[in-house]
Amino acid sequence: MLAVARRMLRNDEEARDALQEAFLFAFRGLPRFEGQSRLSTWLHRIVVNAALMRLRRRRAHPEESIEPLLPTFLEDGHSTSSYTDWPEGADRLLERAEVRARVRASIDRLPATFRTVLLLRDIEELDTGEVAEALGISANAVKIRLHRARQALRELLDPHLRQGEA
Repeated sequence: MLAVARRMLRNDEEARDALQEAFLFAFRGLPRFEGQSRLSTWLHRIVVNAALMRLRRRRAHPEESIEPLLPTFLEDGHSTSSYTDWPEGADRLLERAEVRARVRASIDRLPATFRTVLLLRDIEELDTGEVAEALGISANAVKIRLHRARQALRELLDPHLRQGEA
């Protein structure tokens, strides 16, 4: 659960605080736990919510743009970059520690609103509706942010993974 909070908050101290809050919420809410899901699933959800609350509190500063991280296009609609397949599949690349570290660092470079959606959908494996509900946005907004986050992540990783380097 600490790893979940760390991935979302990107700060060890804040992650520990969020986890402590989550356990406090869980302890207080235990009498209302109906057993319709596994206890671990219920606790995981509480940790995600605690991390999201902390992220919402952070939003006092203006949102940074994802535009510099996205692919660019010519006026005729063609991409300014040409993409080739990476020499190894993404699943094989992620088995290597240096590539995992590069992916984590690239995810950390994404603006918070896009990073959060990517983490909840692709790492925490929540469905679109759950992410929309947790963030208080529409399912369509989740899909758009997720698509843009994946595009930006591809842009960040492509120069390193194209030649098979980390």
